Parts: sequence; C-alpha cells; structure tokens
Amino acid sequence: MKQGAPGTRRRGQTVAYLGVEQSLNGRRWLGPSVEVDRAAEALTQATGLDRAICQILARAGIDAAGTEAYLSPALRDLLPDPRSLRDMETAAARFLRAVEGRQRIAVFADYDVDGGTSAALLLDWLRQVGRDATLYVPDRIDEGYGPNVPAMQELGAAHDLIVCVDCGTLSHEPVAAAGCDVVILDHHLGGETLPDCVACVNPNRQDESGDLAHLCAAAVVFLMLVEVNRQMRDKGAKGPDLMAMLDLVALATVADVAPLIGVNRALVRQGLKVMARRDRPGLAALSDVGRLTTAPTSYHLGYVLGPRINAGGRVGKADLGARLLACRDPHEALAMAERLDEFNTERRDIEAEVQGAAIAQAEARGLDAPLVWAAGEGWHPGVVGIVASRLKEMTNRPAVVIGLDGDEGKGSGRSVAGVDLGASIQRLASEGLLIKGGGHKMAAGLTVARGELEPAMARLAELLAKQGAGQGGPADLRLDGVLMPGAATVELVRRVEDAGPFGAGAPAPRFAFPDVAISYTRRVGESHLKVGFGDGLGARIDAICFGAFDGPLGPALSEHGGRRFHLAGRLEINDWGGRQSVQLKLEDAAPAEAR
Repeated sequence: MKQGAPGTRRRGQTVAYLGVEQSLNGRRWLGPSVEVDRAAEALTQATGLDRAICQILARAGIDAAGTEAYLSPALRDLLPDPRSLRDMETAAARFLRAVEGRQRIAVFADYDVDGGTSAALLLDWLRQVGRDATLYVPDRIDEGYGPNVPAMQELGAAHDLIVCVDCGTLSHEPVAAAGCDVVILDHHLGGETLPDCVACVNPNRQDESGDLAHLCAAAVVFLMLVEVNRQMRDKGAKGPDLMAMLDLVALATVADVAPLIGVNRALVRQGLKVMARRDRPGLAALSDVGRLTTAPTSYHLGYVLGPRINAGGRVGKADLGARLLACRDPHEALAMAERLDEFNTERRDIEAEVQGAAIAQAEARGLDAPLVWAAGEGWHPGVVGIVASRLKEMTNRPAVVIGLDGDEGKGSGRSVAGVDLGASIQRLASEGLLIKGGGHKMAAGLTVARGELEPAMARLAELLAKQGAGQGGPADLRLDGVLMPGAATVELVRRVEDAGPFGAGAPAPRFAFPDVAISYTRRVGESHLKVGFGDGLGARIDAICFGAFDGPLGPALSEHGGRRFHLAGRLEINDWGGRQSVQLKLEDAAPAEAR
C-alpha cells in the first residue's frame, strides 16, 4: 500500500488526493494527513503490523502501547460499572423485586431495532428465570413514537411494573397516567425535568456526565441486567448468561448508528462472535431469509438484518421484530422472518415513491440552505426517516422529511457530523413550534401542526445555521491510502478486518486505485453496476457500485470508451460458490487524465 502519493498534499494545506478536486460525484478527494502517515509509519516499525492496519490505528489516534487493547477489545476492561449511571441500582432492584414477587411486568418498546432488541433482552432474561412479560410496541401511524396516555393507562391497570425501553425520557404525561410503577431505560436526549417514575436510566440525561452518551438503549438494558445479576449474586442466586445475549446488543449498536468507540467496539466484536454460532432462532432465520452465507459482520447488521427488523415497525406489524428476536421456536421464527422480508420489500417500494417526490420538492426549494426539507400529503411515516437520510447524504446538510395527515405532520430528520439535530428539535418543541419532538445528535423525530410547518422549518434552519450547517458543498471523500490491484488480496482484507468492527465513528478504510483500465461493465438490476478493472499488468479486481445509475457513475463508467480512471471504495471478501475473492464496493471515480 502506498501512502502520501507525491504532490497530493502539502503540510498545513488541504490539497486534493491524486489531484481529484471534483470527482464524478462532485467530491474532492482527501488523503491521510502528514501526521497520520508519520504515526502509521512509526506504528509499523514499533509493532511489525501490516501498514494497512497501522494506518487505521493511526487514524484512530492509537499509539503502540494501545495497539493490543484496540485490536482485541475486551469487555472485562471496557464495560463500565452499571452503577455509574444514575438510578441504575434503583431500576435493577425494582425489576428484581417484580421478578421475585411474581408481579405482572409489561415492556413498552420503541418500534425500531434498538427498541426491539431491548425488549428481546428483557423477555429472554425473564424466560430463563421462569417469568414472562407483556410486550407492547406502539403502532407508528396510529400512536406514534413513545408512550401515550391510553396505552399506559391500559397497561398500568393490568400490571404492577412497566419498563419503557428506548423511549420514555420525555413522556411526562403518559408516565404519570400509568397508575403503576414505571422504570425507563433509554438513551434519547433528556429534557430539563424527568418523568415522575421509579427510575430513569439514561446516559443522555442532563445531569449525567456524558461519558456513556454513545450507548444505545439495548446497551443500557444490558447494563441493567448486569446489575440485576449482581444483586442476585449478593442474595446467593445466579442469573442467566448475559454474554450469550450480546448478539442483540451488537445488532442494536450498529443498526442505531451508535459510534463504535469505547465499550461499543467490545460489545459489537463479541456480539458478532455470538451471532456466528446461530444459537438465536430469530436471528438465524433472518440471516437465512437475507441470504447471509458467511459469518456476520457489522455491515450485515446494518444493511441486511437491521432493515428487515425495522420493516415491521415501518410498514407492517410493529411488534413483529421484537417477537422474532425473542422467539425460541425455529419454525415460528422462520415464518416471522419471511413476513418481515415481505414487509421490507413493501417498504422499499413505498420509499422509492416518497424519495422521488421529496427530492423534487427539495430541489425546487433549493439545496444550499442550512436545512433541506420536504413534506407531502400521505407520505408514509415509516419511510420518512430513510428518505431524510438519502437527502442528507445527497446534500451534506441536515434533512427533515414529513408526512402530512389531517392537521398534523409526522417527520424524521437526519444530521451531519458536528450539527446536533436532536437538541435543535427539542428547542423547537420547547418554543411551541412543534407538538412534540426529540432524538439524538444525528437523528430526531417530530410532530408538527400543519399550520406551523413553514415557521417551524424556518426556525429549525436558523438554529442549525448557528451550528455551521449549510457551509460548503458535497462532503469531501476521505481516503486512507492508495492500493494497486495486485496488492488487494484476500489476506490483506482479512488483516484489515482485524482492526474492526467498522461503522459509525470508526469507518471502514477507503482506498483509491489510481489510473486503472476498465475491462468490462455490466448493469445489474435497475440501477447497479458491476465493473472489472486492472492495472494492465495482469492484476484484476471486480467492483460493485450500488445505485450507480441513480447518479453520474453508471453512465460514465459503462460508456468509458477506453478512458482510465481513479476508483475509490472499500474492500470486501466476496464468497461465491465456495470461492473467495476480493471485491471493491465502489463509491466514487474520477478520470485519470484529470490529474
């Protein structure tokens, strides 16, 4: 692997990598800094590790002394004391008292992957100690996000304890209406006050330090179960094996786009190992339906399993994902997995329709503002978040997409690095411009009165502009180095994967293949492109470019006319027919003669 190609950058300046100031996707390419290159070289000499791995370590700020701990993250070293979170001891004690007293327990869960896995963790644990619980997941369209008064009143009348997972921190009125004890296990941004409940465990409460703000809700639930097991041991009893439940925590961490830093890396690393054993019928069935034939990676969690679990909450039956994850019967699990797969296909069709209309509306409004937004009559609430993500990726700006129905609109937003969307949405709600709203830095949900739509979006744009949103064009494409086709081997990809898991906060390395010749192209489906390329010396690699014909890459590469290109993307191992080969997941390209 070559690093720091001559003439690509100067110290103290930002110069385009390989001279690519504007790629086919309109992006400037940037390579590793001089400082990262030097740190990587020092790591290579100090550790003897492959330069590709050292480049990843250097990018993450890891020195030689921290290399072993980073490459082999251990839960015993990284798992925080559950009691470091406020209300944790109280929450665990109340939950354990309900279990020991055979009290009636209800689990109120959000309808996404994080909510479903959080609920499944509790249901699985309870089953192993001979108890059960009522599962309640609100309908996205009829009830919306989080606890509502009618549902909490109904559950409270029939139960002694309600545990709200991945929701509840801002639900003051519904929690007060429950009429029974309520424990909240959440991670969404908290307000100035908390609901009147037994315990609210949330690393994003305003009175928390923020040291564990990167945890998803399932990780918070896992920590509570660690504390419950500890309290059981203090009484001479033994709780269920929590390590066997890490597959659920890993899935939630990746699917909820939690940053893979600190303990999250260990949770996902260990969880992937647990998942590979296929002990959980629901995940095994979903893997089969998703045609996952290799050991799972963080990519599979985020793009194969996660969307199918989410599909139930988006367009189908809200509690189907949670029930699948908690299911112990393989036949029942397969039936539910197949149903979720059908819902996911339906979701894609609905998404495509809404996306086309949202892009047209956003373009007509202008894509240079601090906020890109669109709202449409009858747009399905289950897909507005995905479409907002597409708009965000397309414009490098925070995006909000809203479905209007009657006097209200329900929407979802996605943000860019450095812009806290969740806090701004909460600010709008406190100012009375939203009926309700909240979320995280990178994602948020809202409900707005139809008559307040324009003022609310104008105010949101103003708040986001103060954080720097809307400055600059398409995001720069960050590259970790240059590779030649002959150096991209299966062995290299495996060594690079050893530095994972990769995801939010720890992106998979992206390499550039300079000045290569396109040997063949083939359209796959409606919008994808298969590409073969080489260096002219016999070395050749296949690449796949998803959505190539939704933009300029497909036409430019398929009609290359013998021109040579710089290609950029991420490497993966393609396992087909028992044969493994390297494949480039192509993200961008630039004509080589443009140097």
